[in-house]
Amino acid sequence: MERRSGRVYVVGHKNPDTDSICSAIAYAHLKKEITGREYVAKRAGQINEETQYVLRKFKVEAPRLLSNVKLQVKDMDIHKAKGVEPNVSIKDTWELMKKDGVKTIPVLKEGELVGVISTGDIAKSYMDVYDSTILAEARTQYKNIVETLDGTLVCGNEHGYFVKGKVTIGASSPEMMEEFIRKDDLVILGNRYESQACAVDIDASCIVLCQNAEVPEELLTKAEEQSIVIIKTPYDTFTAARLINQSVPVRYFMSTEPLVTFHMNDYVEDIKEIMTKKKFRDFPILDRHGNFKGFISRRRFMSVSKKRVILVDHNEKSQAVDGIEEAEIMEIIDHHRLGSIETMGPVFFRNQPVGCTATIIYQMYQEAGVEITPTIAGLLCSAIISDTLLFRSPTCTAVDEAAAEALAEIADIQLEDMAAGMFNAGSNLKGKSAEEICFQDFKQFTVGDKIFGVGQINSMSKEELQEVRKKLEPYLEKAMKEHGLDMIYLMLTDILDESSELLCQGHGARETIIDAFDLPEDTEHMVLKGVVSRKKQLIPALVGALQQ
Repeated sequence: MERRSGRVYVVGHKNPDTDSICSAIAYAHLKKEITGREYVAKRAGQINEETQYVLRKFKVEAPRLLSNVKLQVKDMDIHKAKGVEPNVSIKDTWELMKKDGVKTIPVLKEGELVGVISTGDIAKSYMDVYDSTILAEARTQYKNIVETLDGTLVCGNEHGYFVKGKVTIGASSPEMMEEFIRKDDLVILGNRYESQACAVDIDASCIVLCQNAEVPEELLTKAEEQSIVIIKTPYDTFTAARLINQSVPVRYFMSTEPLVTFHMNDYVEDIKEIMTKKKFRDFPILDRHGNFKGFISRRRFMSVSKKRVILVDHNEKSQAVDGIEEAEIMEIIDHHRLGSIETMGPVFFRNQPVGCTATIIYQMYQEAGVEITPTIAGLLCSAIISDTLLFRSPTCTAVDEAAAEALAEIADIQLEDMAAGMFNAGSNLKGKSAEEICFQDFKQFTVGDKIFGVGQINSMSKEELQEVRKKLEPYLEKAMKEHGLDMIYLMLTDILDESSELLCQGHGARETIIDAFDLPEDTEHMVLKGVVSRKKQLIPALVGALQQ
């Protein structure tokens, strides 16, 4: 059985920045070290160039994408079931069911699901079948008949198929046998020479000799010349006749199209109604290649547990991975204003007024007494450099600076050199579309009935920022409409000059900025001196103006 309930995802916000990614990796590592359980770092969007530079620098793989945390079939307990080939006998299938304690078995051909057989189907094969031609209709292999009767092959090709005729018992006199036995029939016999000779003369396809009866040499030679299959069984005539239908291949009684199957990536919410309407006990699960993976049952469906997540560097629902309302939030580690995330129960929530989530993670390593490796130190230090713009941002505190210096020593890096490499990598916007630039570091907020988004582009080059402005100004209206925003803002932040030019779009967007920063009404280019922090300088001012 496949259980995933122990796994916890550690994930940052959409359009992740360096802090979001590095804090997720470092905190997942810390939780694993403390608990010994499975914590997996994930990302909720594409990684930007600055973060890629950091990950390459410290030889760390990027976390895999977590597009949403809605419950999927793969999050359920999937019962692994051994399959049988279509030609396997009903008897062998039943033995496997008893051994594994299951009521449904998949019928697989080279890993592909071709049908399912249940205990009900097998019961039907006993109770509802009165047709003596069923072995032929089902194209039963002689090998199946030998195995089902615990017999031995005397002559003939066991790999051949019984495809024509009926099953009969030759208990009558030869004269009467000639009346009801036809060429190509399967005849169950005892040790009477006359009956055996009659069956050979009639040219039966197969002769079953009960109680291991012997066949005379001259009859055996004749049978071989006529390609008659002769099988000896230790059972008496009654038992052999009762068992022989169990040699029918499972494909004859299995349920086939239309099978109700689900895929590993199907969402539980989407399949709930189908499972409710269909009265099957078990539902087959396929992977994306169509290969059988196991069954889910109604009972397992009812007991499915939610995906468990830890959120880092955000606590706004609009910034969280899609489907967060269906997940179980275990913890939130953040350094932003309190947002709109709601939880079903109490959670561990750590929020500190520092410049970077990585600073908080660093403190938690110290508090837990867990050694910080050079790699983890490099990631955390890079996150602090990024979020504080190497201590230039007003969000930066003495705690951030002290943490960065301590981490830089562990990682054996120079803060200024690391910052220069990161900012140069992050400000390389050549070849990017307006959409890619706009949403590479973008966050969405809700104030009252207003939904607005704020993106930020950091660069060490004034010329590059001017090029970005020319590219983005015509795109803002489209971006706003496609994302369902009332207003959109873009901060073009000059790291060296410690200022930001603000682009905006939407009804009242410009007026809100003018009110928030007390700018002249005729301001053409809204350049905000000293404003480099979205979190501490721009968002509080915008929220205050909107709330008025």
